[in-house]
Amino acid sequence: MKLTVAQALVRFLAVQYSERDGVEQRLIPGCFGIFGHGNVAGVAQALLENAAQREHSAPGHNPPASRGSQHTESGFSAHEAPESPDLPYRLARNEQGMVHASVGYARMRNRLQAMACTASIGPGSTNMITGAALATINRIPVLLLPSDFFATRVASPVLQELEDPRGYDVSVNDAFRPVSRFFDRVDRPEQLPSALLGAMRVLTDPAETGAVTISLPQDVQAEAYDWPDELFARRVWHVARPVPEPAALARAVAVLRSASKPLLVAGGGVIYSEAGAALRAFAEATGIPVADTQAGKGAIAWDHPCAVGGVGATGSPVANALARDADVILGVGTRYSDFTTASRTAFQNPDVRFVNLNITSFDAAKQSATALVADAREGLTALTEALAGPVSVLTPATQGAEIPDSRESGYRVAAEYTARFAAHREEWTRVVDRAYHLDHGPLPAQTEVLGALNELMQPRDVIVQAAGSMPGDLQMLWRASDEKAYHVEYGYSCMGYEIAGALGVKMAAMAAAESGREPDREVFALVGDGSYLMMAQEIVTAVSEGIKLNLVIVQNHGFASIGALSESVGSQRFGTNYRYRDAGTGQLDGARLPIDLAANAASLGAEVIRVRTIAELREAIATSRASTRTTAIHIETDPLAPVPSPESWWDVPVAQVAALDSTQQARKTYEEHKATQRPLITP
Repeated sequence: MKLTVAQALVRFLAVQYSERDGVEQRLIPGCFGIFGHGNVAGVAQALLENAAQREHSAPGHNPPASRGSQHTESGFSAHEAPESPDLPYRLARNEQGMVHASVGYARMRNRLQAMACTASIGPGSTNMITGAALATINRIPVLLLPSDFFATRVASPVLQELEDPRGYDVSVNDAFRPVSRFFDRVDRPEQLPSALLGAMRVLTDPAETGAVTISLPQDVQAEAYDWPDELFARRVWHVARPVPEPAALARAVAVLRSASKPLLVAGGGVIYSEAGAALRAFAEATGIPVADTQAGKGAIAWDHPCAVGGVGATGSPVANALARDADVILGVGTRYSDFTTASRTAFQNPDVRFVNLNITSFDAAKQSATALVADAREGLTALTEALAGPVSVLTPATQGAEIPDSRESGYRVAAEYTARFAAHREEWTRVVDRAYHLDHGPLPAQTEVLGALNELMQPRDVIVQAAGSMPGDLQMLWRASDEKAYHVEYGYSCMGYEIAGALGVKMAAMAAAESGREPDREVFALVGDGSYLMMAQEIVTAVSEGIKLNLVIVQNHGFASIGALSESVGSQRFGTNYRYRDAGTGQLDGARLPIDLAANAASLGAEVIRVRTIAELREAIATSRASTRTTAIHIETDPLAPVPSPESWWDVPVAQVAALDSTQQARKTYEEHKATQRPLITP
């Protein structure tokens, strides 16, 4: 079949499927893109031709305007069902934003689907690098198709081409290599099949997934080739659930049985594996308390008797107290970021040991752990069964076979241990209630905004956040009851993710609802003024596509999180407020800037509700929920309002020498905390 490279690419992507637990879905349900001279004659032409073919084959030849908001599990219209060989296209407004939206979509789909993103040569493509880093750090699949210079070099240097005197094969797209789990450049049509197959392999590998980049020289995109029909055959990529290796399972069980003060840390892997039920069964069988990371929040409901909240630098005092004393930590699906370990100060027991259940051996081996490399659901199920029965021992007489040891039966923590953390939980619940209803004035506290949202959102509604002070407040205070209700991007903590990520989250929720898999979800993007100014453009995409978002814009006239951090390290909130430059001082310490984010959101097509009080906010949340259009609620808060303490620490270095007294005092405090760091290198 004679097609251009771009046409073959589109046709191939349209017939790729993933499967897990017997359920199949389109692997690449659609394509975001912004066109320029690098891809307008290649991928853009192929998508147009694909759309035209779909239009002619659709029943009744319905025009696009008549398709409304009918969506299937692919997230696109009913005439673009997964069975049709097409690749639906969405016009984004920012290349970084469309990668963020793709990440939101894939994370919501438990990494079983990945969007494609096409961009033009030069800045269009390099704008995607931040999104690529975010995807790879968070282990989320996304397919990036950046355009590149002419492979033939006939017109070099083309517009936006980097000229590197060290070699003519160097491109700005090489910057994708360190932030991609797979990278290939297709310089000849013959290279496309191997590049595509390699890309699909990584996208569907739960242990290796992340950003996948296929760099496409603009002349090669338009080059024709006679492709084998086999390239366009329907392919199903099976997503594995690796089971624990028996000897590794026995080692893990032995460590867990020795624990008198264990703590389980649930990470994002629990949710991606759909292991929530297995986690609850494990906790209920053993009585082991369950803390969560940012990615793992919601894996167990906040009011479950074994749930103790977030752990680490932004966690709850309950989980952090347990972490300090724990003799065994069972990490499930976590990569142990410095926030989770409180910069390696969270686990203070000198005899603490770790058991790590992770699908990735790299993460399973962290903290000198007893590693259990397996799918989270399969591993938790195996641990529950093994801990429920008597100890199995090996003897020479049995020639390696396991026999039960009647001296010890099923494992469960002592009742005194359970009672201790249950009492601490009750006390912390009252602290959170007070933070939610602080009645701070004249401007409300951010914790009150969170409280109003948490109390008025339905259990299945999704909160989306990424950066600033809100991720910390959310992990500490938010009460999640559903595995998909809490969506905080805290691997890269990328300012600007919120609105774009929420777009992808809502697309995935609509797709699941239209396929009949589950009811739809309302999606709330909680965005500070700093993040809003970084990237709000995808409001336009949501409006143009008829995808309804609820946006809560929290205005505090600067960078609240970094302002507080700056003060804690003795830097006096320097450069963290949105102010005019004062002619007298020469500094940015003049009057506040007259920034009107509500007016900006309205100019991008959103309905806007301005509120001043928490009572007005509550009314606005109900109004936004009931609307069918993207709605932005604007509220101003006090960045200096009090927040409960997580009773933890985060390592941010303080200047070792300084003339400022504030910095000198901060350095003393820093050194006190630094002395509590532990390398966690255990025998």
